[in-house]
Amino acid sequence: MTGPRGTAPAAAGPPPRRGRLGRWRDQALALGWLVVVWNLLWGEVNWANLAGGLLVGGAVLLFFPLPPVTFGGRLRPWALLVFAVNFGTELVSASLHVARIAVQPGYRPRGAIIAVQLRVPTDLNLALTAEAVSLVPGTLILELDRDSGTLYLHVLDTHGPADLTAARERTLAVERRIIRAVGSAAELRRVQSDPVERGTRP
Repeated sequence: MTGPRGTAPAAAGPPPRRGRLGRWRDQALALGWLVVVWNLLWGEVNWANLAGGLLVGGAVLLFFPLPPVTFGGRLRPWALLVFAVNFGTELVSASLHVARIAVQPGYRPRGAIIAVQLRVPTDLNLALTAEAVSLVPGTLILELDRDSGTLYLHVLDTHGPADLTAARERTLAVERRIIRAVGSAAELRRVQSDPVERGTRP
């Protein structure tokens, strides 16, 4: 059969091998992230933790398969380095803050629960942002609304609305750095054009 004007029809889609390669790539990315999280939870990177992360991550992907999460972005090494430096700085700063609260006599910190709606509500961005935020001491993910792309966080040591606004902005900043590191061009435009990024509130 020929198409309009006697030309041959275009191919219906990518060949099956390309689809298999895409699925293998997604599985490899998921396994790599699970290994990173495993080592962060142990607080030390060594051969034993790397091997344990590979075993645990492989078992999770094999026996508890999650819905397929596709990766439509691209890796940007410089932005990934910026994310790592900022994450390490926040990790140290938050750890010192929580330690000061723990040793301060008679001080009772007040906590609060806030909702933060992400600009890029994809499964991959929700997972990466939630993991990065929850690994910082003083912040805990309580619930994740996949339909609306909203994270519900418990924030430690809040004194007023300014602290809640700062916590929301920190979460959105984490999302922005993740998108800059591994997001697509369309996702990058979305976080850069958001009113919050320009210093105004919606």
